[in-house]
Amino acid sequence: MNDLNGTNRSQGIPVNSVPKHVAIIMDGNGRWATSRGLPRVEGHRRGAATVRMVVEEARKMGIRYLTLFAFSTENWNRPKTEVSTLMKLFARHLESELKLLRENNIRLRAVGNREKLPESVRERLEMVERETLNCDGMDLVLAVSYGGREEITAAVRKICAAVKNGQLKIEQVSEETIAQHLYAPDLPEPELLIRTSGEYRISNFLLWQLAYTEIVVTPVLWPDFSRSDFASCIKEFGSRLRRFGLTSEQIKESRTNV
Repeated sequence: MNDLNGTNRSQGIPVNSVPKHVAIIMDGNGRWATSRGLPRVEGHRRGAATVRMVVEEARKMGIRYLTLFAFSTENWNRPKTEVSTLMKLFARHLESELKLLRENNIRLRAVGNREKLPESVRERLEMVERETLNCDGMDLVLAVSYGGREEITAAVRKICAAVKNGQLKIEQVSEETIAQHLYAPDLPEPELLIRTSGEYRISNFLLWQLAYTEIVVTPVLWPDFSRSDFASCIKEFGSRLRRFGLTSEQIKESRTNV
């Protein structure tokens, strides 16, 4: 995957420029279909092919965690026919992609409110999670029936219950406490967030985790998002100076002293 001089073979990206965790808001399926006079579901079908490509490219680049915003809590408010079709497509692709995940040593995980998902989707999701549990090349995290506010609310409820039961004191509650009660507390915070379709918002996605994440927005609609588009986003991340509240001079000084 990477050559001896530390460059990714697929796109010529320096290995030290590749983020460990990339999150993506996959936007534009419906607009892609509508602009071509096609049913919205055709955009979702085409978008599924883009998902496969991005997963394969991320694995080649050495990205350790890839989180995809697949279906939000707000998406349940879409027309019932579209939601039903999306759920059927989701269930079908979960099963069909199992071989790809295994061959590429990719573990599938899901975050979100599973209780709202149809039973057929939950069963397939849990099956693929079990079948890929021991894969350790990359974690593919699907945010399904997911909302950032709902995740934080659920974490607060768990913490309140722990305080009520005497397992935790109020003065012990910290940022780390909240982070430990999120859906996937072992996941590192994303270093890069990519949003397609040119929209400049995070849409209730990973609200806690994105505090210091670099954001790259591309006007490309998700079904048209290509390997070169993905590589461009990764290269853009590599050109950023991540300050975390410090000045540029402080960052440069700390690097010099390493």
